[in-house]
Amino acid sequence: MVRIILSGCAGKMGSVITSCVSVRKDCTIVAGVDINTEKDCGFPVYSDITSITEEADVIIDFSHPSALSNILSFSKTRNIPGVIATTGLNPDQIEQIKESATETAIFFTFNFSLGVNLIAELAKKAAAILSEDFDIEIIEAHHNQKIDAPSGTALMLADAVTESLPNAYRYEYDRHSKRMKRERNEIGIHAIRGGTIVGEHEIIFAGRDEIIKISHSAMSKEIFAVGALNAALFVHDKEKGLYNMGDLVSSK
Repeated sequence: MVRIILSGCAGKMGSVITSCVSVRKDCTIVAGVDINTEKDCGFPVYSDITSITEEADVIIDFSHPSALSNILSFSKTRNIPGVIATTGLNPDQIEQIKESATETAIFFTFNFSLGVNLIAELAKKAAAILSEDFDIEIIEAHHNQKIDAPSGTALMLADAVTESLPNAYRYEYDRHSKRMKRERNEIGIHAIRGGTIVGEHEIIFAGRDEIIKISHSAMSKEIFAVGALNAALFVHDKEKGLYNMGDLVSSK
């Protein structure tokens, strides 16, 4: 039985993860961390992760970027592997995750959906074949409460595509201020925010007289919760290092 500390336990994703764990027999949540300590989560909830005394095997973080430093420090001090699932992290924080992985096991990806990681691989293959004759655009859509834009997943998909491109490409986020045609070496990235959209991502390869689209739609937050739990079960007994969905999939 893998023992989990859940950071962000009183939030929306924290609630989904708690619900998923309640019907599983391979893991349990021993403690949670959240600024809201009044919510009855079914396990002890602390406002400060350093106050946790319960023994645990892994930390899952679905909280806020501002909590990252404390979580990584706690992971190192207690030698507990971490699953970092919080969105909206800046480049410096991503570097911080990489540095922490030199001392303990850290699982990090921009999206915990197996399907999203699959389309990233498909996009790499498509880019390698089509790049010379096709323009590439990425569109992402999320609910109206999402703060960061573009999504980390959109950037992950763009990075996956550029890995297969023969020349250097740049990301174009905003064309409204420009009066010029599209440049050949750019990838357009566009964000939509509205309603209760869970998450939609589409990669468009637009060529002469034909369009190829690779897309993924998330129908509920549960797919991300299940992915994070599978990551926790995968990384809880690993040696120090940085792990991602590719490592998880290849272990199957």
